Amino acid sequence: MRFTEIDLLGVYVAPMSLMLVAAWVVTVGLRRIAARFGLLRHVWHPAMFVFAVYMIVLSAIVLIVAAG
Repeated sequence: MRFTEIDLLGVYVAPMSLMLVAAWVVTVGLRRIAARFGLLRHVWHPAMFVFAVYMIVLSAIVLIVAAG
């Protein structure tokens, strides 16, 4: 797939910005699940851990879109 601009209500948006938002939404969901079960208290630095999860989710989304 080519990463070309996407027409969103008459505004051309870079596909990476939509992937950033999608990764953020997924990460928020994962963070809520982790907080619900108390998993974040077992990591040394919760904010750094959440950022690392965000980067992993974003990388996965980019790889999936690039392969398809």
